[in-house]
Amino acid sequence: MTLLTEDQPCRFSAPDSPLASMEHYPVDSGPKEDYLDCMEPAVFGAVEPPKRSRGRLIMHGMVMFGREFCYAVEAAFVTPVLLSVGLPRRLYSLVWFISPVLGFILQPVIGSASDYCRSPWGRRRPYILLLGIMMLVGLTLFLNGDAVTSAILEDRNIKRTWAIVVVMFGVVMFDFAADFIDGPIKAYLFDVCSHRDKERGLHYHALLTGLGGACGYLIGAMDWGHSALGVVLGSEYQVIYFFSSLTWGIFLTMHLFSIPEKPLMKDHSSDSCPAASLLLEDQHHNGYGTVHKELPPLPEMRQRSFSALSEANAVTPSAKQPSSEVQKRMTLKSLLSAMINMPSHYRCLCVTHLLGWTAFLCNMLFFTDFMGQIVYKGNPYAEHNSTSYATYERGVEVGCWGLCINAVSSALYSYVQRLLLPYIGLKGLYFLGYFMFGLGTGLIGLFPNIVATLTLCSVFGVMSSTLYTIPFNLISDYHKAEEEQRKLGSDEPALESRGTGMDCAALTCMVQLAQVIVGAGLGALVNLAGSVIVVVLSASTVSLIGCLFIALFM
Repeated sequence: MTLLTEDQPCRFSAPDSPLASMEHYPVDSGPKEDYLDCMEPAVFGAVEPPKRSRGRLIMHGMVMFGREFCYAVEAAFVTPVLLSVGLPRRLYSLVWFISPVLGFILQPVIGSASDYCRSPWGRRRPYILLLGIMMLVGLTLFLNGDAVTSAILEDRNIKRTWAIVVVMFGVVMFDFAADFIDGPIKAYLFDVCSHRDKERGLHYHALLTGLGGACGYLIGAMDWGHSALGVVLGSEYQVIYFFSSLTWGIFLTMHLFSIPEKPLMKDHSSDSCPAASLLLEDQHHNGYGTVHKELPPLPEMRQRSFSALSEANAVTPSAKQPSSEVQKRMTLKSLLSAMINMPSHYRCLCVTHLLGWTAFLCNMLFFTDFMGQIVYKGNPYAEHNSTSYATYERGVEVGCWGLCINAVSSALYSYVQRLLLPYIGLKGLYFLGYFMFGLGTGLIGLFPNIVATLTLCSVFGVMSSTLYTIPFNLISDYHKAEEEQRKLGSDEPALESRGTGMDCAALTCMVQLAQVIVGAGLGALVNLAGSVIVVVLSASTVSLIGCLFIALFM
């Protein structure tokens, strides 16, 4: 049956056919007929979003440039800043524990909550904005905490204590928000893009992530203290804060206005025709994105306006639940249960992601120290005016250039992935990234010389690009396959309770868990072995274990 009006024509499915959810996606540009054409194939099924332009996808990915730029600044300066304000070495590891522990506990809650967010601005963008503001506040406290406390307080001991508290709080807040924000960003991309555009968007994310990290490390490597800008702003840290906050503010704004989101509707009873309300509500439906019961035949009708159907299109599957049921879903117990009882392919993906990030963080968090002690044979515990300590500092500086090579190779490899994908597929790319990283870090540990180490830093970028793109591409494929099963009327419980936000959050939880594992275990392992060389060898071993896991279980 076809209902036509002067405002917006639309086609219903047959009355006795099972119905799935329908989302309305705003079109970037193009005539009305093109939009209707994209709706025709999906008869109240999941409507494929319109094709997004390259400019829109690049704007969407700019947030990853800003995020990685700020991450690079943190990686380069967190140790000097913390030690300069007098933080005892025994408390240093505490900074790295607080953020990942909180993130591992709260990440799935935030991810699932964004699946049900009813803000008029959309589901994901309010969370992204809030976390972006938290990142900026944390960066401000981290780089300016010592200067602020010095300006306010006069007593030296009190000033030192408050400087430590403010800087630590800034580091934890920044790290917490920067880790958290990745899940809503990926879910936002999945919500507003077609399957093909999701792959394009993730590649742009990887490219801009690499470029942002490279620019951040380059800004940190320059001597701003003696520059004109350093004299005007007061110190090197204030110059770096100026560039970081400006970059983050501009690119976060570009991201938030890149692609519009359609909000979940709070109430469908007003201004809705009986047909639309019938399509939207099923009080006995408990699934995510599927309708089990057949609906009664729709009566013949002709509405003057079809605004109700426009609202119906804007409703995602999760919004069809009664409000009390939604609230029940969003308890911590139910979210943990959904994660524990996730389908086996999701669980294998999470384990693989955990192994990959554990290997990657083993290497990245301690790489500059490895360069200073093993490659350059310096001594960080020597007197600061000694040759041995100066040699160590030189190794750390060269290690920063190695991390810059890693960032550039990550950006370049994101394009190589697109060329390799048709030939070896996502699983092949996943295996290749882990294998190259495991082989490269193993060679660095066995042959620690300057030229070989800097050359092999390029494999770090291969791993970085793999971790930022392939798992989320697999999530997209899994959801696409489940949507096809729902269209065929599958009533498998595993297909009914999963939202994109929670699945992306489950993946990013693995990053926090990997950080906890590395922070808790690697220091003890280095003390046991008596050499930092165990860092890269551990990274190689865990990465090769990840290769086996991908080959056997993915």
